[in-house]
Amino acid sequence: MVKRSCPSCGPETGGEEKKGRGNPISVQLFPPELVEHIISFLPVRDVVALGQTCHYFHEVCDAEGVWRRICRRLSPRLREQGSGTRPWKRAAILNYTKGLYFQAFGGRRRCLSKSVAPLLAHGYRRFLPTKDHVFILDYSGTLFFLKNALVSSTLGQIQWKRACRYVVLCRGAKDFASDPRCDTVYRKYLYVLATREQRVFKMTFHHSMSFKQIVLVGQETQRALLLLTEEGRIYSLVVNETQLDQPRSYTVQLALRKMSHCLPHLRVACMASNQSSTLYITDQGGVYFEVHTPGVYRDLFGTLQAFDPLDQQMPLALSLPAKILFCALGYNHLGLVDEFGRIFMQGNNRYGQLGTGDKMDRGEPTQVHYLQRPIALWCGLNHSLVLSQGSDFSKELLGCGCGAGGRLPGWPKGSASFVKLHVKVPLCACSLCSTRECLYMLSSHDIEHHPAYRDLPASRVLGTPEPDPGSIAPQDPGGTAQACEEYLSQIHSCPTLQDRMEKMKEIVGWMPLMAAQKDFFWEALDMLQRAAGGVGQGPPTPES
Repeated sequence: MVKRSCPSCGPETGGEEKKGRGNPISVQLFPPELVEHIISFLPVRDVVALGQTCHYFHEVCDAEGVWRRICRRLSPRLREQGSGTRPWKRAAILNYTKGLYFQAFGGRRRCLSKSVAPLLAHGYRRFLPTKDHVFILDYSGTLFFLKNALVSSTLGQIQWKRACRYVVLCRGAKDFASDPRCDTVYRKYLYVLATREQRVFKMTFHHSMSFKQIVLVGQETQRALLLLTEEGRIYSLVVNETQLDQPRSYTVQLALRKMSHCLPHLRVACMASNQSSTLYITDQGGVYFEVHTPGVYRDLFGTLQAFDPLDQQMPLALSLPAKILFCALGYNHLGLVDEFGRIFMQGNNRYGQLGTGDKMDRGEPTQVHYLQRPIALWCGLNHSLVLSQGSDFSKELLGCGCGAGGRLPGWPKGSASFVKLHVKVPLCACSLCSTRECLYMLSSHDIEHHPAYRDLPASRVLGTPEPDPGSIAPQDPGGTAQACEEYLSQIHSCPTLQDRMEKMKEIVGWMPLMAAQKDFFWEALDMLQRAAGGVGQGPPTPES
């Protein structure tokens, strides 16, 4: 008989021992290595629960030796424990919580299923579904290829099962991308950003250029690959995907994107793209946009005033009240989440995909007041999804927009507001994606990744106009002072007055102003330009 004795609580009361049972033995008399070895055979959930009983078991269950044994049991082929302050505990929990779940929209069975789990995978970092396959990248840089196959059921019947076989596609991968459209039929090629040479299609760069993210934009014949460096600069190259299957080599030119060329003082932290637009988030939380087609531009901003078909790479700044942490980009609408957990939506709202409760388009970011602190946000063709967490740490999936084809389970007619979908969400779900056929949710818990949301200052909650000292930095997310100096230098470099007026019009389009303010400045500049008349040939005089 073993009796627990916690030094902080003292021995358990009840002093009289029952006849025939002998004296209890304190667990502290056992060697710590033996206790850790015994505890390591418990399931992860029980280890966490046992660590919450008393101070002694909290220290034992939190020891790296316990988690090293658990990690070796969960992933016997894992060679390295990874990085972080608690590498073995982090690795064990990553592999315990990893999972890819999906729910098909059609068919008789509309329940959540789990894909095959590669034994070699060290947690799940991100995923990308195609028509018949799913690609998963783990935390050690291994890219896995999950494919559908015909398998035998428990009743001996042959059935088609989704994501039930896996193959290691490559190692040393940093990021990967495919066709950004929501329809997975178009995802025919996969571009992998890797540190090692791969076997199929290879592009090599100078060793001084270290990239961390890749996204695609444009049509198949003019596919632009945008590459983000560790220093926050963006380079692009154009390939013709219709010629990739031909046995020949050709040369492509790597060029600095206009976002980094015109605004060299800004460091881009991440990118998002669809077929006809690209969104950049800087390290200070500023947001800049590229839109390449007039139709999408009109849907996003409600006007074509600043759209230039001859200069589609010119970045436009969005006016936002705080630092942006992450975003989601659909075909003609987008969602942004700031550092206070507020959700802002913008763009086309024909089906109610903005979740504002109506079907009116929004030409500027509009806050969805009844939603806060989402875990993940996803925007599709004409609907949006939000993964949120309750006070009891349970997860739920909310959706709005078009419900045709079962894309909003439980709401076939759709909704103009975010509603709770009839989907059982895994406890450790962290990201999601929806295709025409299926809804996917990725499960993985990283103990090193803590919530980055801040509490909203009291002055903003109450609506008082006094600025809060702690909120001054977020109100200047894009480095406004430095940007204005750069704008002035660009205006000063123009040789004529007319060139300076045109440059000023471009700068107004870049600045984070409201739509009405931009229209006012553009109209005023046009009036001044017409009033100047013939003035502008040659260098401008002081009077002009």
